Amino acid sequence: MQFTRKSRRNETFLLTCLRYATFILIFNIVFSSCKKNDAPSNGDEISPAKNQILHSPKDLDLQQIIDGLVSPLSVVEPPDGSRRLFIVDQIGKIWIIGANGEKLSQPFMDIAGKMVTLSRFYDERGLLSMAFHPDFKSNHKFYLFYTAPPPPGGPSTDAGNTGLPKTWNNTTRISEFKVSMSNPNLADMSSERVILEEPHPQSNHNGGTIAFGHDGYLYISIGDGGNKNDIGPGHVEDWYAVNAGGNAQDNEANLMGNVLRIDVNTSANGKNYGIPQDNPFVGKAGRDEIYAFGFRNPYRFSFDMSGSGRIFLGDAGQNLYEEVDVVEKGGNYGWNVKEGTHCFNAANEKEELSDCPDKDIFGNKLIDPVLEMPNIANPEGGHWVVVVGGNVYRGNSIPGLQGKYIFANFSASAAAPTGELYVSNPSGPGLWSFEKLPLKSFGDNIGYYIKGFGQDLSGEIYVAVSQSLGPSGTSGKIFKLVGEKKVQ
Repeated sequence: MQFTRKSRRNETFLLTCLRYATFILIFNIVFSSCKKNDAPSNGDEISPAKNQILHSPKDLDLQQIIDGLVSPLSVVEPPDGSRRLFIVDQIGKIWIIGANGEKLSQPFMDIAGKMVTLSRFYDERGLLSMAFHPDFKSNHKFYLFYTAPPPPGGPSTDAGNTGLPKTWNNTTRISEFKVSMSNPNLADMSSERVILEEPHPQSNHNGGTIAFGHDGYLYISIGDGGNKNDIGPGHVEDWYAVNAGGNAQDNEANLMGNVLRIDVNTSANGKNYGIPQDNPFVGKAGRDEIYAFGFRNPYRFSFDMSGSGRIFLGDAGQNLYEEVDVVEKGGNYGWNVKEGTHCFNAANEKEELSDCPDKDIFGNKLIDPVLEMPNIANPEGGHWVVVVGGNVYRGNSIPGLQGKYIFANFSASAAAPTGELYVSNPSGPGLWSFEKLPLKSFGDNIGYYIKGFGQDLSGEIYVAVSQSLGPSGTSGKIFKLVGEKKVQ
């Protein structure tokens, strides 16, 4: 099917925001009056797959660790033996929970003054992620992913007269900081060293995870630039003419729609980072920083703490399907040729195309997800607002979850905070089965928006939640996933 951009220019900005946002605070539930009514919820929904149903362990629950937060997104433990937990709050603050389980009265740091101004009602920007250097115990370095104010000017490519602004919306910034030499519970705010910056055209689809892999390199997930159907300022031409335009299928114009891998221990070519020489585009066409590509909004990814170190990534869909991918070096994960395992249709995002390529023009196979869930706007039915990527459980307190992947539905309703936890048993080729995780103290849902996960160095899993859609209020909490005997 061929079509012109002109046929898509009449999309209103409201509808664009409505169906396009994907991050933890997705617009699918903000403007529910414009969305398809909720499909009947199937709490034990199982995707088509070959592996057996899981039969999760009984007596699972969520134990509250901390409350009074605004919009918590993740939990990280530093590799220094202190047993502290660092809580990332979207508004720009990082809090510390000491080894005694108590929250320190003073935040570790507050970078709100370095960020764009956030909308209290809804926002996908802010302080999105934190990662400690593998040698943090000796070098005291850590890294932040946050959205800074935009640079002057705007996108060089305008893919249509959409009525959207042509100036940049924000800057994706990865920065290195150090801990205060006089107080290990405070950051040295004067130590910031900007590692990488990328101008971002829209307010949504920022991606937002940074994490060190087993190889010691820093991995970064960046969304495709925002907007729906890959139209509007900031989306470039790519090889797939049917769905014209889209950063995720172009590896030369910018770094959006990708997972990056960089070496923060070296500097080269005037940049504050080096390039691992086995990155897939070194020595050939494509940005050397790119590790994998073809993502829409890869908001949350994690490494399996086991020897495999596999990358599990939740990529938010548009209107039909949410997905989780196992990321491999050089992999093309299909957006905007495909949404999940299905052929995406940018001319009508609620109708699949009957056919699409299974490879890109460079011969890269389009890799299908391992988990696929129907979106709440899917005409065939579904109740997933947006997938939130989680972690493979490697703790000791819940033996029945060992090696299983825990992830979430941000909310199962277009009208209320009804987040759900799910579990899948990593398997072989094809789509894996999954089921809702039963929790003793909760019903069909946990009564919060699930905004992120965390994992301590013992492999235990934490859930970051809030009852506010946007970064406002004080309903934010951190829960720990526990078995019958709660681990303190």
